[in-house]
Amino acid sequence: MSRDPLLKERWDLLSRKLSDQFADGDPLDLDAIIYLIGVQELGQLHRKFKKDEKINLMHIAICRLLEPYGYYAFDHFDQEGWPHYTLLEALPTLKAGEQSVLMKEAIVSYFTEKSYLE
Repeated sequence: MSRDPLLKERWDLLSRKLSDQFADGDPLDLDAIIYLIGVQELGQLHRKFKKDEKINLMHIAICRLLEPYGYYAFDHFDQEGWPHYTLLEALPTLKAGEQSVLMKEAIVSYFTEKSYLE
């Protein structure tokens, strides 16, 4: 992210804002933010999730975040209200740092689209 100072600035702002709102200021890491997006996308905000459901929530978030990049497309909601996505294009092989930058870029775009971040 050091090559994109605007992305770094927007990520830091978003991370602080989410940390203040959901973790009493304790810094949320990338996985925690992805989890929050999964909960938001599922729309079942006030319930406890089992371990396997938490993994599924993160999968929902990743699919939703990478949808604008053409990797996934929304398919349907199942009977329990969980969204399902179809893989359109295999993800490219990325180094860990590159994956992190892609996800942070997608997350910043997501929260900008939701008018949480301007």
